[in-house]
Amino acid sequence: MVAALNDTLLDPSRLPAVVADVQELIDAEVSEKTGASGLAVKGGYGAVKKVGPSIVPDAVEGLLPGFVSRLEPFWQDFGAAGGAGFGDFLSARSEQVADALLGVTDEKIEGTSKSAIKKVYSTMRPSAKKNVIEALPRLGALVEKHAS
Repeated sequence: MVAALNDTLLDPSRLPAVVADVQELIDAEVSEKTGASGLAVKGGYGAVKKVGPSIVPDAVEGLLPGFVSRLEPFWQDFGAAGGAGFGDFLSARSEQVADALLGVTDEKIEGTSKSAIKKVYSTMRPSAKKNVIEALPRLGALVEKHAS
């Protein structure tokens, strides 16, 4: 049995490094977007970052417990099944994983009173699932790095 992600990824001694790596993952994923939808993602992300320099790391830290909770069943299944890598494991279940992770952000957005954030999210949400699916290999590698 593998250790619970909550015990590893959210450990106070590891949390700053996890948050920094998640922010790097987001930055890398956004920078690689191309075409019209890529411009929209880059524009939306840039607008969010302009709201305040700490908005992305603060959002990552605030959302991380929800993401970890949603990833936990997949992590435990991966530990039981074994395999090449957690990124591959997640990618093989991409629809289910993306829906689970986006459920966290959907719930947070429902509860916010910040109309600017809601507006940006509502314009980006239709393509979010595709973007999350594309990030799963990197996400899996990040989880493995910090959970081992």
